[in-house]
Amino acid sequence: MKPDLCIFDAYGTLFDVAGAARLAAAEPGGAALTACWPRLAQDWRAKQLEYTWQRAITGPHCDFAQVTADALDWAMEAAGLADDGLRARLLALYDHLPAYPEVPGMLTRLKARGLTTAILSNGSPAMLKAAIASAGIGDRLDAVLSVESVGRFKPAPEVYGLVEARFGLPPAAGLFISSNGWDIAGAAAFGFNTVWVKRAGLPVDRLPGRPGRILPDLSSIPDLPELQ
Repeated sequence: MKPDLCIFDAYGTLFDVAGAARLAAAEPGGAALTACWPRLAQDWRAKQLEYTWQRAITGPHCDFAQVTADALDWAMEAAGLADDGLRARLLALYDHLPAYPEVPGMLTRLKARGLTTAILSNGSPAMLKAAIASAGIGDRLDAVLSVESVGRFKPAPEVYGLVEARFGLPPAAGLFISSNGWDIAGAAAFGFNTVWVKRAGLPVDRLPGRPGRILPDLSSIPDLPELQ
């Protein structure tokens, strides 16, 4: 089946999750982050994902905004940072993460081809709304699906089922694109065609679901043979 629906993960795929720490470090008053922001960003993201998996397994569920704040608290303590103002600024910046440079043009090309585009994300509806508005890409998306509809985080199968429920299409009609290897594994196991955006240069995860394609970024998505 030829895919005519492109489903994107949001954080790390469309939006640069290191952007909040990087931008805060460059602001006046960001001297405390000058040397440590890359490590802070890395720890923040790692704990954010870890907490989603732990909550998906053990419960209780909370939204991604709470997970993000909890992960930041851990990362700041690990970095020896105790600054409520900096914490508030980092969380505010996270709501307005920059999109990767190729994202607007890539989505424009997909829409010009008549393809349906959507986001499927761990993010809460409010977080996603803010990030999409900040990036100016809302007019190039047909749907924004949040895990809050089912109360579990990826890679729970019911999360991927939100796409089928929203569009009335089988997974084989969708191309799922993510920079997260574990997300690709979950989507592939569910039945989606998949593209892993290998931004970090990591090996393929040793999980049952394998990526259908591997790309360095999103710029060539509209040129994929399966979308022609």
